[in-house]
Amino acid sequence: MREDSSIKEKALHPEQSAKGRPEKAHDADATQDSCTDKLDERICIALNAASEKKALEPVVLDLREIASFTDYFIITSGTNARQVQAIADAVVEQLKKHGTRAARMEGYNTGEWVLVDYGDFIIHVFASQAREFYDLERLWRDAVRVSLPKDLTGGRDSSLRNEQQ
Repeated sequence: MREDSSIKEKALHPEQSAKGRPEKAHDADATQDSCTDKLDERICIALNAASEKKALEPVVLDLREIASFTDYFIITSGTNARQVQAIADAVVEQLKKHGTRAARMEGYNTGEWVLVDYGDFIIHVFASQAREFYDLERLWRDAVRVSLPKDLTGGRDSSLRNEQQ
């Protein structure tokens, strides 16, 4: 009977083991640590929030050497307008929880291209077709592309171009 109660307890509280110690849900702290080695913590929080909403092909461009209006672009996409809005909402919510508010947000209502401006970095969340059309990665090809941990890219090749073939 005691074993059954520990199984129930584990099912009701998955974040704690039977011994009462918190367990990591999916090594989010490890992902955060490997990300913050290269990037600002706020950018890592935004990437994690986008990843939680199944954002496709996250890319971080370092613009510090070629632009004066911002330091980084975070570019990612969703499969439809609802997902694009959900990704933007998750990023804004998580950054707000950590004390960072967006200066402005544009394009949310259409859900084709949502831009969230944080000053030091700008987040672009595209619908798949809009990302291909505007192709910011090509437009800003002189920027340094920051390599991201597999955890943030979903550990898979989620290339939209590969999926369409």
